[in-house]
Amino acid sequence: MGLAVGLRATVRHVVTEADTAIEAGSGDVPVLATPRMLALAEAACVAALESHLDAGMTSVGTAVALEHRRASPVGTELEVEAELTDLVGRKLMFGFIVRHRPPAGGAAGGPEDEDLVAGAGTVERIVVDRAEFLARVGAAAR
Repeated sequence: MGLAVGLRATVRHVVTEADTAIEAGSGDVPVLATPRMLALAEAACVAALESHLDAGMTSVGTAVALEHRRASPVGTELEVEAELTDLVGRKLMFGFIVRHRPPAGGAAGGPEDEDLVAGAGTVERIVVDRAEFLARVGAAAR
């Protein structure tokens, strides 16, 4: 396994009607749903691990902390960055941040960047053997 603190990945996404709180059943406004923000954060974590896990291994989410700071209406371009910040045995801790991408021609990197933050938090994942995990889950479902 080639896991090390500092692994990171970025996922980009444009908010669609399917991503809204209305569609997720988590509210009645046409903005990015908090559960959808979490799904994007987890996708970034999984992308950071891609090609770093041994064959047959995967990771599963076990805990999250998320702060949804800013509404993201349909059409908003998002950038979701996740970084592996702690690694203890099979337990992985990621920090993530969700930002609105600046409009074309807009500069990033200045003090106004804080205004672009839509959310942030942590995701804990555990590395598991995929086949063993699925066998346990299948047995529990019977």
